[in-house]
Amino acid sequence: MNKRIFVEKKALFDVESPRVLSEILQVAPEVSKVSVYNIYDIFGLEEDDFNKVINATFVDPVTDIVHNQNPATLPYIAIEFLPGQYDQRADSAEQCIALLTGRGSAKVRSGKLIEMEGISNESLGKVKDLLINKVESHEKDLNVLEYPSVEAPSDIAVHQGFKDWNSVKLNDFYNQHGFAFGFDDLEHIQQYFQQEDRDPTETELKVLDTYWSDHCRHTTFETELTDISFEGKFKATLESIFNDYLDKRKFLGRAQKPVSLMDLATVCGKYFYKTGKLENLVVSDEINACTITIDVEYDGKKEPWYLLFKNETHNHPTEIEPFGGASTCLGGAIRDPLSGRSYVYQAMRLTGAADVLEPIGNTLPGKLPQRTITKQAANGYSSYGNQIGLATTMVNEIYHEGYKAKRMEVGFVVGAAPIDWVKREQPKQGDIVVILGGATGRDGIGGATGSSKEQDETSIHTMSSEVQKGNAVEERKIQRLFRKPEVTKLIKKSNDFGAGGVSVAIGEIAPSIEINLDVLPLKYEGLNGTELAISESQERMAVVIDPADKEKFIAACNNENIVAVEVAKVTDSGRMKMYWRGNKIVDLSRVFLETNGCPKKQNVTVSHLQDVNNETPELTEETFLKALSEKNTASQKGLIEMFDSSVGGTTVTMPLGGRFQITEMEGSVQTIPVLRSKDVETVSLASWGYDAEISSDNSMIGAANAVVESVAKIVAMGGRYQNIRLSFQEYFEKLGNNPQKWGKPLASLLGAYDAQMNLELAAIGGKDSMSGTFGDLNVPPTLISFACANGEKKNIISPEFKNSGNFIYLFEHKPKENGLPDYNALKQAFDFIPDQIGKGNIVSAKTIKEGGLAVALAKMSFGNRLGCQINYSGVPLAKSIGSILIESKSAIDHPLFNNFGTVNNEETISINNQKFEITPLLNAYTSTFEKLFPTIENKKEIIELDPTINNTQPANIIIKKHGITPRVFAPVFPGTNCEFETKNAFRKEGAEVSSLPLVNISHRHLEESIDAWVKEINNSQILILSGGFSAGDEPDGSAKFIVNVLKNEKMKDAVHALLERDGMVLGICNGFQALVKSGLLPYGQIRDLDAGSPTLAHNAIGRHISQMVNVKVLNDNSPWLRGMKDNIYTIPISHGEGRFMAGKEVLEDLYKKGQIATQYVDHNGNVAHGMPYNPNNSFFGIEGITSECGKIYGRMGHTERFTDGLMKNIPDAGYHNIFRNGVDYFKL
Repeated sequence: MNKRIFVEKKALFDVESPRVLSEILQVAPEVSKVSVYNIYDIFGLEEDDFNKVINATFVDPVTDIVHNQNPATLPYIAIEFLPGQYDQRADSAEQCIALLTGRGSAKVRSGKLIEMEGISNESLGKVKDLLINKVESHEKDLNVLEYPSVEAPSDIAVHQGFKDWNSVKLNDFYNQHGFAFGFDDLEHIQQYFQQEDRDPTETELKVLDTYWSDHCRHTTFETELTDISFEGKFKATLESIFNDYLDKRKFLGRAQKPVSLMDLATVCGKYFYKTGKLENLVVSDEINACTITIDVEYDGKKEPWYLLFKNETHNHPTEIEPFGGASTCLGGAIRDPLSGRSYVYQAMRLTGAADVLEPIGNTLPGKLPQRTITKQAANGYSSYGNQIGLATTMVNEIYHEGYKAKRMEVGFVVGAAPIDWVKREQPKQGDIVVILGGATGRDGIGGATGSSKEQDETSIHTMSSEVQKGNAVEERKIQRLFRKPEVTKLIKKSNDFGAGGVSVAIGEIAPSIEINLDVLPLKYEGLNGTELAISESQERMAVVIDPADKEKFIAACNNENIVAVEVAKVTDSGRMKMYWRGNKIVDLSRVFLETNGCPKKQNVTVSHLQDVNNETPELTEETFLKALSEKNTASQKGLIEMFDSSVGGTTVTMPLGGRFQITEMEGSVQTIPVLRSKDVETVSLASWGYDAEISSDNSMIGAANAVVESVAKIVAMGGRYQNIRLSFQEYFEKLGNNPQKWGKPLASLLGAYDAQMNLELAAIGGKDSMSGTFGDLNVPPTLISFACANGEKKNIISPEFKNSGNFIYLFEHKPKENGLPDYNALKQAFDFIPDQIGKGNIVSAKTIKEGGLAVALAKMSFGNRLGCQINYSGVPLAKSIGSILIESKSAIDHPLFNNFGTVNNEETISINNQKFEITPLLNAYTSTFEKLFPTIENKKEIIELDPTINNTQPANIIIKKHGITPRVFAPVFPGTNCEFETKNAFRKEGAEVSSLPLVNISHRHLEESIDAWVKEINNSQILILSGGFSAGDEPDGSAKFIVNVLKNEKMKDAVHALLERDGMVLGICNGFQALVKSGLLPYGQIRDLDAGSPTLAHNAIGRHISQMVNVKVLNDNSPWLRGMKDNIYTIPISHGEGRFMAGKEVLEDLYKKGQIATQYVDHNGNVAHGMPYNPNNSFFGIEGITSECGKIYGRMGHTERFTDGLMKNIPDAGYHNIFRNGVDYFKL
């Protein structure tokens, strides 16, 4: 049976329709109402099975209305993904159907129906252009109900006669095929095949185009630079730096090697490594990420660890398909250190856009609107990071008109692993290559070559296959797998699947390799050998292992719900060979492959450098307010809170600090993720530096300043600058053969070189993207410096003012006459600040940038609403890269630090006797992006209950004596991402904890997995449902997958039996959602729900929210909360569907029975009814409830994520230790 249903949200729960209406009003202001319906096309499901799954999978009876026919009576558009695009909603639905029916043959396609009241015919086309991104989706024909057919692929063609073509015919061929490599490369290929005496296959040319792309082989950066000339005012400075570079090349014995951007970018690392100033650098031919060794201190001991970090860009894919491009930017960044067998736990996101507030009508032809790109990209990156469970603790967007040429999307991640978990060996003949993780589809085909090309007006219509599609749930499984030393020690070498797919990931893993494309797991049928060879489908990893370890390794993968197959063998042929359908379709010499095409040469002229524009207005109330509201200065709180910043339990500082969570951190700080640890002292610090305006004026000074800024931020957080290692992100216009254009990256790298040499810090990695051009628009010269360092948790500080009466000092950095930094003064300051922090004297520090000292003071004041009074002889609004404001408890005696003010309790900022009230300054700071990334819900539901009825009808909660050490079972569902910190919280209290992933790669595996879970529950006293995104919180609703598992008869009986023998259940976040939607809360049993049942719905603001909240224990009837009544705890939350909703009668019933356990409250302890204290607008401020028996407790807050020394920039952050209560109930 094939069937289509339309699912509508009831008005009270509908947050999507108003959100879509706000977007449509940008182009169709006459529209008065929008109704959004989810469409599900279900294929191959019998009527009985459909009735079994409809309410569990597609429709929530509490929140939804189902229609069997098109419900639209007004103009509408219907949208669905293009065939071949990954659809997480459909995938999750298919998994739920298989779970409930035992049959995995059903197929699902999802879509959207958008009905519009009042729309004109003229505007309908504009709305379609706005809402349908042709790269990923198309208009859906509701008259058709059929699953896309798949044709069997043809055999791979051979380009007959290729080796004998003359240059005219070869040139015609070149122009017809749109290769990313140059015509000279094609001639080089022709010569090779002449030597081979055969013609190439279609696959071989596609593989070479991918392998030699700028993206994969850094062709631009590897080009030999000849006839380099420097012109203009900065000629002497440039020549001095360049000559020093040449001297260092000579010292390193590299004088005969070509001068190139790559050589210049890497020479400092080579120099410092040779001279002994980079002793902790790990050098390996395994292509992973920047890697250093550090000592990790925890629980009173030290261990040697690897610290890995990586920056990744997805500028091109995010420009044309923002959600997918940004999500796979993060996924790709994660996989590099992950392939190094490290656990990735820390992330930053830095993006560049043009005017995101401009009217949509200003959008350039062939472009998506800037606001659309920036919003969908934020959704994509945050969705991936939130699902995989990666704390993203620094999020910034830079605004510059140059990024209208092409967006900048950069992710930076940090991973770590004990050194003895990682084995690195050279593959030898007979070794095998296993591919594990996601299946292969058409997504990402041509991504490497596409991102190497210049974009034009046709790009968003012709590049649908070039954008990779992310599946964070799958990558999370690989993270879990690689956190097992018994698995990682089997791996000799590993490579992740990014650009180029199989052809690169497996092709470069060993010098000689034979690859069998026929065994690749597929997302769907119909892919030909070329597509299999170059598909960039995500979440795949290739590993080299000994053939004797094959069964053991694949079994370990299967145990984590990961499909793994042997795909290749290491040989001694010196060639890369690929087979499809038994035919050899690629047979290329390794020596030829590694020529990377024809050697390239280029003349360079640096003539673009200008003096940096230092024009700054005088400080008045008007100019102060304007400076705070500028796009590059204003608060991005609504954007930042979309990203989970506390997952993993390692967050030392939240992105926004102070009692009011408004002062932005200088960077990201996390403790090293040591499994089963109680107290980790070693931290990793990360920051970035870049200024688009300065770099546009002078890319040399801009790059030097970028290094200084990134280093200064680490110092301002309490790190020692000598521990810093750098990684650069270069992003420039398409250079072509223009010597002046080539001068821009050369000048940037010379500026960065100067900073590295003078600070004695090295860039040990980086990423270049050299295609930032659209027509006559170019991105600004972009060299971002990412800094990463190890440090100590006890020394970490944050920028918000701490206490009235403290001193304010300024280190004012004054550049040298040539505009470059004064490195000697900087190094003195950078040494002094950590010393004073270690002594407990400096308690806050803030670097100065846009808006100068005045804006920096305001931002320091906002977090705790503390004022200040200063006297300053300079220009308060002047930008000053490298300058640092500090707050100290006592006086400081240092010639570089000037005492010019104090902190006070007045809510004013006084600068040279000009007083500015903090409230209007804060309003200016927070209002700029409110309509784009709101921080306040449109409508706030306020429900009050009579406090005299609280707990007046409590159940008789039976408390038994057990006297045992409880066993805790923590099941891991696809999408669970909080299991490590949750298990650790129980372990620290003395519980025995076990955990098993659900395995559903086949029906047999699923049945065995359910049986294993039932056995674990039968042997346990506590069941914990951890936080996460079960099956990506799809289809359209949190925890549906978990609920379907709980409703399995075996599981249902096991959970009920656990409760009958006085067991206890805890659900946190996603686990709480599962308890409510399964009936365990508030009813105490797994049961079907009705329209009157309580639920957890989408946050009223319509987005994910990650922040700290104050939670009050209203009732402590439950053993989970015993002895905690009326206590208030400040804990992290992070969710998109945490809004507890129920009718007033249900709420009063829960209140009378004492089941309302925990509430969101404001700073005065009063019930909060909306933002900012009740961020999801839960009815009556409900954060958590219990069952009548008290043994089941569910809550949204992630108390498991806190340990001493975390969330240091939140004054009242503390540990709500419900885990001890749970364990003690059985122990005592």
